[in-house]
Amino acid sequence: MQSKTTRIAHLLVTLALLTAGAGAVTGCGSEKAVGNGVKAPGTGQEPQAKNRARQVADAWDGSEAARQWHKGYYPMADAVQLPEGGLRDKADQRAFTTQNFVLRGTLPALPRRDGEVRWKSGGSLTLPLMEARAAYERVARGGNDGPHLTVTEAKPGQMTLATSRGPATVPAWLFTLEGYDTPLKRAAVGPSKLPESPIGPSRDVPADTLVPLDGLVEVADGGRSVTVLADHGACDSGPAVHVLETGTDVVLSASVLGVRKGPCTSEMIRARVTVTLTRPLGDRILLDAHTGRPVPHEGPHESSPSWG
Repeated sequence: MQSKTTRIAHLLVTLALLTAGAGAVTGCGSEKAVGNGVKAPGTGQEPQAKNRARQVADAWDGSEAARQWHKGYYPMADAVQLPEGGLRDKADQRAFTTQNFVLRGTLPALPRRDGEVRWKSGGSLTLPLMEARAAYERVARGGNDGPHLTVTEAKPGQMTLATSRGPATVPAWLFTLEGYDTPLKRAAVGPSKLPESPIGPSRDVPADTLVPLDGLVEVADGGRSVTVLADHGACDSGPAVHVLETGTDVVLSASVLGVRKGPCTSEMIRARVTVTLTRPLGDRILLDAHTGRPVPHEGPHESSPSWG
């Protein structure tokens, strides 16, 4: 996956090219294009970007990478789940966002070396367990005088998490928070290693027609609704995301629309874009046309560690 610096640089080049005279993305459409979460009928996709999406889908179909993917554990939801009913006030919400926690108590040792991920659809996978201290430090990285959440106890347990293979029961650390009746949960296993993509990043499609996605936010509505993060600039109409669906993959192609001429700041804006699929995502692989790789899940504090 590209680094954040590389993605920013790529976006700035894109905006510079567009401002210099390239128009909004037009051409033959794929199944659909969506901008800022709203369908944009008639908004086309450049043939080069469309061809790139097809190349990515063909490369993954029946590949060794796809075989490994379908055997692995890849979360598609946050590794942290809040207490039932959520946080009680803005102060606690701020503490969680800034990762400002205080530990009052002793964190237990690992109950065993490995834990089992079990899928609702069948099948399981044994993975190394994360120590309570490591799980706590993934959640509690702050250390300031502002609002904080207090952890008084931790114990091993389970949580249900959306994954690339559907819902799964996952080993978790349950952290008791002062003032709450139910715990904050943090997955105690990390994702499987991401398989090597059968296709490299896009090099032939012009920067004004295809940009990388920033991450996956969620899959909802029974798998028919997919929300992703896409970057754009201060002098455009926002991002658009085209969808190519096959029997085994869903390929998303992001672009920037409606760039205005004239002076413009180099500000990068991150937007949520929701696309609707013709049928549930299921175990199809969600791919980024630009990178040629699965779209990484973007949690509130960290991306999945397997996407680096």
